[in-house]
Amino acid sequence: MAATFRIMDIDADPDLANFTPAQIKQLQSNGQNKVLSYLNLGSCENFRSYWSQVPAGLLSCAANTSAQAGTYSGYSNEVWMNLGNPEYQRLVLDYIAPRLAAQGVDGFYFDNMEIVEHGTNTTNGPCDAKCSQGGLDLIAKLRDKYPNLLFVMQNTVGDTTRLGRATGASGTVAYPSLLDGIAHEEVYKPTFDAYAETALTKWAGMNLTPGGQKFWIATLDYVGSCTNTADAQSAFTSSRARGFSPSVSDASAGQQAVCYW
Repeated sequence: MAATFRIMDIDADPDLANFTPAQIKQLQSNGQNKVLSYLNLGSCENFRSYWSQVPAGLLSCAANTSAQAGTYSGYSNEVWMNLGNPEYQRLVLDYIAPRLAAQGVDGFYFDNMEIVEHGTNTTNGPCDAKCSQGGLDLIAKLRDKYPNLLFVMQNTVGDTTRLGRATGASGTVAYPSLLDGIAHEEVYKPTFDAYAETALTKWAGMNLTPGGQKFWIATLDYVGSCTNTADAQSAFTSSRARGFSPSVSDASAGQQAVCYW
């Protein structure tokens, strides 16, 4: 993997024991590659230790019923979390993120932040204005805590984030300035998502240069199987034509094998 891929998104949760710090260092290949850890912010999975067990002074996801915003439709082991809830923010800032950072990763890959775009007219993760702004502010607080780590946000690429502002200890800033990149699932496969492609194109048009580097914009498409090279190549070609960085896997919530296309 270290010889093939320059950017990797892994789950570095130490309780899952997917990777040791030594293996993460090997994947980084003396700084040639960047290894991000998946960090589910917008929902909480019941197989994580912090679902029910956390240090004294913190509130677990299960115990923090005031932050729970309903079961995630299609994912029975996940519950949406109100990102404006102070106790949930404390859990992320003081326990979840530090444990991942201690593994030696280069940054975080934020998932399910799209709850900030849901609004209240839904039963699948309703999120009012305070919840939405809380999500943006949580990223600002993480940036205060980890100024040198890479931040990549998945799927949440609408106006709420692209035009939003966030407040942390360093003050209020344009939300996009907190990020190093964005990614979006299922832009080209299994079906073309015109909205997602247009949204990513708008972000590209902002010409962001975090740390003097080009803002990273990626696509993650699913083609069912590692043997489906035709659809994989089609997704690669379409993504690259827009100047995006393509990635293809088998299925969302699958990804139990590395496909070498």
